[in-house]
Order: sequence, then C-alpha cells, then structure tokens
Amino acid sequence: MTIFRELSQHLLDIFENGAKAGASLILLNIDEDFSADRLTLELRDNGSGMPAEMVRRIADPWVTTRTTRKVGLGIPFLKQAAEMCGGEFGIESELGVGTRTWASFQHSHIDRPPLGDLTGTVLCMIVGFPTLDVLYQHAVHDVTGGTREFKLDTRELREVLGDDVALSDPEVLGFLREMLEEGHAMLYGEGTAPGAA
Repeated sequence: MTIFRELSQHLLDIFENGAKAGASLILLNIDEDFSADRLTLELRDNGSGMPAEMVRRIADPWVTTRTTRKVGLGIPFLKQAAEMCGGEFGIESELGVGTRTWASFQHSHIDRPPLGDLTGTVLCMIVGFPTLDVLYQHAVHDVTGGTREFKLDTRELREVLGDDVALSDPEVLGFLREMLEEGHAMLYGEGTAPGAA
C-alpha cells in the first residue's frame, strides 16, 4: 500500500480519475493565503461525472472504480490529511457535467504534507494525457496583502503551436518545464522550491 507523502501526488491521482472519466479539460487551482494561514487545492473536470451514491461513498477507502486494485486510497487519504490539518475536504459531481474536488489545510500546520514537485506533476498531467487540456492556476497571497499569480493554459499553447507540433515534443516540454520553473520562482521568490512551501 502506498501512502502519498506529497500533495502533488494526490493531485495527480485525482487528475487521472478525471482523465479516465473522459474529461477534455481539467482545471487545477492552488491558492496559498499566508495572511489567512490557508492552503486550498481544487481540481475540476468536465468528464462523465458520478452518480450521487458514488459521491457519498467516494471517501470510503474500500470504494474504487478501478479494476487494477480493490481499494481506492487517493481521495480517502487526502480527506484525512485535510481534516487532520485543520481543513476541509469536499467533492461534488453531476452525471454528464463533471466533478469538482477540493481540500483545504491550515498552511502552517506541522503535519501538512508539502506540495511537492509541482513542475513535474503538471508536466506529467500534460504528457500523460496528450489530448486533454490543462488549465493550471496558482496564487500566493502574502501577509502584506500582495498577490502573485501564475497561469498555464494548454489551450493557448495549442493555438500557438498549431496542429503540427505536439505538447509532448521534447523542445515544447523543455519550454514548458522552464515556464513552470520560472512561474514557481516568481510565486515563491528566487531559489525557493514550491515543494518546501
């Protein structure tokens, strides 16, 4: 049994659920509010959605729609981590519309898992599901009231690249990695990795 030690691993797990549900677009929102001591993670997809009964049972570790293992662990562990760190977890879904999953944490809580490798996680999302579009938005609000924001939208990249160049092209991946690293450096300050936040 694998227990995710970083929040980015939970995000990737939930992202994969949305991709397997037939989503064409998944939104990843991360909001870090240092003045309110709050970290909020949100994933929204336009996939097939789930019936109400499944939504009610989804946080049960013995419930899964997967065929490769009997136990679904990603969502129950994320819920447990959020609640142990002074936060909340929620999921809402509508058949034929999609699913929204979110979790909040006390940012400074001693037991809050680190965000982890956000650059690698977002690149995995893009490369692992090349026909799926990703909108990644990340905001950091500092204690003085200032806000820094970063956004990456693969729909905009596809418009620029046209149909001839795939997002998985090595040169495009190099550009995306550099863009993400620069974005995270801007959010956190030079030399500070998001995984430490």
